[in-house]
Amino acid sequence: MSLLGKAALAMWWDMAPEMKAEFENWHSHEHFPERLSIPGFRRGTRWTSATDGPGIFVMYEVDAHETLSSPAYAARLNSPTPWSTKMMPHHRNMVRSQCHVLESRGAGTARHALTVRFSPEPGRDADARAHFKSLAETWVSRPGIVGVHLLRHQPPAMALTTEQKIRMATDQVADWIVVVCGYDLAALEGLLASGLPDAASIAGIAPGHASGLYSLSHSATPADVV
Repeated sequence: MSLLGKAALAMWWDMAPEMKAEFENWHSHEHFPERLSIPGFRRGTRWTSATDGPGIFVMYEVDAHETLSSPAYAARLNSPTPWSTKMMPHHRNMVRSQCHVLESRGAGTARHALTVRFSPEPGRDADARAHFKSLAETWVSRPGIVGVHLLRHQPPAMALTTEQKIRMATDQVADWIVVVCGYDLAALEGLLASGLPDAASIAGIAPGHASGLYSLSHSATPADVV
């Protein structure tokens, strides 16, 4: 298991260009230290769109899925700081998934990341997992690629939080997620060009997917920010 823990919080959203500088300042200097002070949070990583778009991808690696509904985490979500309260409404089109780590090979961070969000066909979870496990074992040693991870969302037992209310929108979720990390953007683009998210070529995958390419902005562990 190369990710730091057995669970992960994966999030995507758009940030308006005029807010990006303040967002990154807040996220690196207040939000990361706050989140990484919560027991069980092992590493946080932020990527931004590799095509200069508004997209943000953030992944927190945590000890266990229960960490994502712990009293300590819930307390943070329900007591945002003034700066967080200011920034939350600018998190647009939020997709937020609390995940089990199903498969993990290689590095959890790299210069670039490809994410693919999808759902298995009904009754074909095992087929989808077996397929991606095989792909991960092959891809992780390809030139330009250093890590491949498969995540599955499971909603925790937690009521709507203050932060969600501030965003004034219901968070969407990604059912299953593939995260591919690499040092060569062209290698990740090649996976997309080869039909990685194509339902017709992937065993057990239902039609419909969302993919994105991102570049590393900041990664930290508790020791880096506390």
